[in-house]
Amino acid sequence: MSKKVAVIMGSDSDFPVVKVAVEKLRGFGVPVEVHVMSAHRTPDAAAEFAKNAAADGFGVIIAAAGKAAHLGGVLAAHTTLPVIGIPIKSTALDGMDALLSTVQMPPGIPVATVGIDSAANAAILAVQMLALSDPALMEALQKMKDDMAAGVAKKDAAMQELVKTL
Repeated sequence: MSKKVAVIMGSDSDFPVVKVAVEKLRGFGVPVEVHVMSAHRTPDAAAEFAKNAAADGFGVIIAAAGKAAHLGGVLAAHTTLPVIGIPIKSTALDGMDALLSTVQMPPGIPVATVGIDSAANAAILAVQMLALSDPALMEALQKMKDDMAAGVAKKDAAMQELVKTL
């Protein structure tokens, strides 16, 4: 069985974005746990979770946070597991504050960062990391890419037919 992915969000209000990652991970058959922890309001709980994540069977942590968005960095500071940050768009600064807070980590504390509200890409990146040691996941990723390519080819063929009628 594949290692688990932890999806940690700074607030339950982040769930509408994070839900996409959970669905995508489950679609690949990856076990996932979802928790609400705050870098600022529950820093000890976040640190404790990260310290024990590898021993608890996790292979990757996804951290979703908005505004100051320190969650990914706090988790990364307390684990050797890869951490993927999802900057969450808020009303202030349209998520640019969260993006910059998530991506600008000091040396030695990397947080791989996807685009603002890009939960699907966070999940796919987590699956790619797990697939390095899981051939079945690697195969599933290749099928996803093949399906995407076939979809584009189908749209191109339809476009060629449409252009003929002009």
